[in-house]
Amino acid sequence: MERPSTRRRFLASTALTGLAATAGCLSTGETTQAVGDAADGTVTASTETAELTPPDSLEEWLADANGYDGDPRTFGRGSRPTISVGHETDRGWAFDPPVIEVTPMTFVRWDWTGHGGQHNVVALDGTFDSGRTNAQSGTGYHFIFEETGEYPFVCEPHSEAGMKGAVIVREVPTTGYEAVDEWVAEAGNFEGTVADRTGSDTAAVTVGAEGNGGAFAFDPPVVRIDAGSTVRWEWTGDGGAHNVVFENTDVSSGDVASEPSTTFEHTFDDPGQYLYACLPHKALGMRGAVVVE
Repeated sequence: MERPSTRRRFLASTALTGLAATAGCLSTGETTQAVGDAADGTVTASTETAELTPPDSLEEWLADANGYDGDPRTFGRGSRPTISVGHETDRGWAFDPPVIEVTPMTFVRWDWTGHGGQHNVVALDGTFDSGRTNAQSGTGYHFIFEETGEYPFVCEPHSEAGMKGAVIVREVPTTGYEAVDEWVAEAGNFEGTVADRTGSDTAAVTVGAEGNGGAFAFDPPVVRIDAGSTVRWEWTGDGGAHNVVFENTDVSSGDVASEPSTTFEHTFDDPGQYLYACLPHKALGMRGAVVVE
């Protein structure tokens, strides 16, 4: 996979502002400095990274990543994700979230918590590198991911202890409905497919299906029906309390509910694209859509 041009070090000055859109940048408190450079202008190389090589299998490499449950956190187009550096878990210090999935040209920021001692952020293939380790709360590093691909990274002082993560960059899956794609892009279980339920009077959608780091998904996330058909949402009882609230029409299941016997129905008479979410878990990506033809 072709990588962006090298962006490891830039002079700390007003030139940095103009290069910020294409470079990783480390900031500590009020001081902005070039990647790997000290505030006084001297260059301090990061820990040797020559031995860090991309894994043969990202899934296998992440198997011992602290805090990772196997489900990447998905962010839609236009999001600006933040990853905490120095998050405490039962297995040790971690990035939080350790694995994210974004679209090209996404601005990703790492924020130091000040916990766990010295940390840095280094891509295994050298694409980005926050430079020397830092233990100060308020330190931040960012990078803009232009190209699709898998970008595994580590904290060098804690790499052997499982402090690792990855940024997965992929194109937005498409259903052919732009508004729907924009809305459900953050749903972890959305793969660009539409469940076709045309020709049927009723379509069922599971509430509290697996996804988005737990039972925080609608399944299927996007369903297509005929005008005059009914969608029936059925609660699993997992993932806590959920509801169904539409964005562009006055339709709602009402108060949140967690009982597995809960159901909600609505008949769609007019063609259109109807977007909805579970309000308590909307930020996690619990979103769905109904396309009425």
